[in-house]
Amino acid sequence: MTAHAAQVAAAPPVAETDRIALSLVVGAGIVSAFQVGKATLALQALRMDLDVALSAASWVLSAFALLGALLSVAVGAMSDRLQARPTVIAGLLLQAVGSALGAMAPSLASLLAARALEGLGFLAVTVAAPALVVAATTVATRRPAFAAWAMFMPLGMAMMMFAAPTLGALGWRGLWWANAALLAVYALVLGLGTRDLRPIAGQGNDRHWRHGLRVVLADRGAWWLAGQFCAYTAMFFALFGFLPTILEARLVVAGSAAGMLSAIAVLAGAAGCLAGGALLQRGLGTTQLLRGSFATLALCTIGILVLPLPGELAYLLCLLFSFVGAFIPVAIFDAAPRLARQPGTLGSVVGLATQGNNAGIVLGPLLAGSVAGTAGWHWVALPLALIALLAMGTAAVCRPRLEARR
Repeated sequence: MTAHAAQVAAAPPVAETDRIALSLVVGAGIVSAFQVGKATLALQALRMDLDVALSAASWVLSAFALLGALLSVAVGAMSDRLQARPTVIAGLLLQAVGSALGAMAPSLASLLAARALEGLGFLAVTVAAPALVVAATTVATRRPAFAAWAMFMPLGMAMMMFAAPTLGALGWRGLWWANAALLAVYALVLGLGTRDLRPIAGQGNDRHWRHGLRVVLADRGAWWLAGQFCAYTAMFFALFGFLPTILEARLVVAGSAAGMLSAIAVLAGAAGCLAGGALLQRGLGTTQLLRGSFATLALCTIGILVLPLPGELAYLLCLLFSFVGAFIPVAIFDAAPRLARQPGTLGSVVGLATQGNNAGIVLGPLLAGSVAGTAGWHWVALPLALIALLAMGTAAVCRPRLEARR
């Protein structure tokens, strides 16, 4: 073991939660989520500017999920090797460079190359940041802290949706430049604000990170996290990926109104993250939370897509789907440190879970689109309900390990 690794392993836990550092880590997730939301917001504008078909332009949306489905474990292992803080800072800077290059892209091919760079940076932030949450918190405050961290995606995407009026003034290239500047500045602020955080034990160990990665890949607990995350995101994006279209049909509203209603529904997930953290903090078990959440998602899906409910009630079910569904990533992030066999493998564990998350993002819309296109939207509820049942049936797989380390 190197001298540095020995210092890392010997680092004592923090005496109290560093709220400033924790807020900065959550903020890093939010500004990274802007990079997901900006592509959805600007898709039509960049299609017109670059003169490309929708099928080709859709790769601008899919790039992040595809990279995540392929590389999350590798990025997680890199985070364990390099330590979490420099990985998050590097991820923000990679996204800044990618956004700047995208703003100057003369063609779709060059824009996709820039998006790939952004995607790598996004992965670096989202995979490594949970270790910074651990470093900034005590055991007593860790669950609400992970609930706050889990808000980054719904909050960031909703904020970008609400920023739609600025697109007309900035143009899509101006939006990319603005995000590049924001990310670069935020990397500096995060670096200064988290410089006193101690690395968690085992990260940065030159000799053992490969062994730790092998341990994670052989651990059914880490794969269980990936499966639960995949089930959730497949259900969420199968429904919410097409939500404006569904709402237009259900509520008979204009596209702009459907987009705003969709943003509000996504934002409900941020509130759900806080509620999920509160339930865990009050003693609700991870297994019970996951089972109850997936059961609720299945029932909401049936109500939204199958039952002849009034449009307003169907929209309320969309809000409930988003709110309760957000309990699931909170439970997963909370469980990850307890399922990590070694503290220094947390990045790899979260990386594998993130790989499942991104696989669901890729598979969910493909499943929903193919079923809806051939049989109608009401039949989409059947495979989504089956996914929920499978997730509920496997929710107790790691219960003994989770209960032993509560």
